[in-house]
Amino acid sequence: MTAKIIIVGAGPAGIRAAESLVAAGLSPTVIDEGARAGGQIYRRPPEGFTRPASTLYGSEAVKAQTLHQTFDAMADTGRLRHLPRSSVMAMANGQVHVLGPEGSQALPYDRLILATGASDRVAPVPGWQSAGVYTLGAAQIALKAQGVALGRRLVLLGSGPLLTLVAVQLRKAGADVAAVLDTAGPAQQLRGTAGLMARPVVAARGVWMRAKLRGIYHAGVTPKRIETDTDGPVAVIWRDRYGARHRTPCDAVAMGWHLRAETHMADLAGVPFDYNDLWAQWLPRSDRMGRAGNGIYLAGDGLRLLGADGAEITGRLAAQACLQDLGLQPDDAGQDLRQLARLERFAHGLARAFPWPRDIVRTLPPDAVVCRCEGITAATLCETVEYGGAEANRVKSLARVGMGRCQGRYCQLAAAELIAAQTGGTAAAAGRLRAQAPARPAPIDAILQCPSE
Repeated sequence: MTAKIIIVGAGPAGIRAAESLVAAGLSPTVIDEGARAGGQIYRRPPEGFTRPASTLYGSEAVKAQTLHQTFDAMADTGRLRHLPRSSVMAMANGQVHVLGPEGSQALPYDRLILATGASDRVAPVPGWQSAGVYTLGAAQIALKAQGVALGRRLVLLGSGPLLTLVAVQLRKAGADVAAVLDTAGPAQQLRGTAGLMARPVVAARGVWMRAKLRGIYHAGVTPKRIETDTDGPVAVIWRDRYGARHRTPCDAVAMGWHLRAETHMADLAGVPFDYNDLWAQWLPRSDRMGRAGNGIYLAGDGLRLLGADGAEITGRLAAQACLQDLGLQPDDAGQDLRQLARLERFAHGLARAFPWPRDIVRTLPPDAVVCRCEGITAATLCETVEYGGAEANRVKSLARVGMGRCQGRYCQLAAAELIAAQTGGTAAAAGRLRAQAPARPAPIDAILQCPSE
């Protein structure tokens, strides 16, 4: 077969998709922003890093090493083409435009598998625009890639399994974690129990990790603001579930409310979207195998927020769908589809237990910054809705919310909630910000001089 197949992303989904294609005799091109394959969850440190896999990945060390070795073996033997440190900037007319260490290039494809993963889902808190306020994912990257904590005394804020995991990882590495503040209360967390029982061992591991945070973990909190000075955070002001006010001194804050599917590439590829109220975000539409139409296949957290195990499964399924559409005989997908259903039940339990803090976002004070890139406050956004209309892209064009370098990745969910609060409608009715190329900040000459291959 001479079909040109491109995989975007070299995390668990991209690696398993590549493995399935290579096993069928194909030679895909894998594009990834990381220097080494593994993705965020199995991110690898630089060469020569001395911390062992058991320290970096904990109970997932064997899985991580297996994935790394699988990908490296395919790349080293030339069975796939690997483009590391490279970003897809745009796509059009059957080509992806890539910016990497050697400049820009346009790569044609017959089939495209998007395994773009997810990023932190963040909610604005007064003061979050300060230097020294990071996402949970950023704190985890710094720990895994460089073995450092992003502060001497940290407060972790948000909700979801990543909140607990990062706190445990930081403490194990010797970091001083002053408090772990979870906006989901105990009663809310119990609502996810039925779904979480789909993976009892994983659920029990989460309970065990939570127990290790005894004394610093607080559920059902309401964050009020992050106090800052010219050097960054100095304290987090919050109320516990009983209404008592607390002030926790710190010099760094890491925050995140589970994950936000990275859908920029899917949007540029013309994939349709649906608003998912359970996950409180827009997710791309596909069939169970990941087919999204026009030779596009989706896998991993960019399609379904199922974690690393789910990413591996959806990566295999997307590759099998691709092989089937090319007229080749794929492996039987029955077992993967059954396992996928179980992982979805678990993921839905997580979403119910640790929801997006809709009420907190909708009651932000007027001076709270919503869009960090452009410095746009809640008051400015709401004023724009009053005179300009309640559609997200119109608010963007008039108030510049979502027009910065992140292109709304961090602010559009909160902006939709504020639009909904202003109009009495829903976040879904506010609409979805349309993705624009380039997907990442890029030099002008890279955009103007992108050649065709």
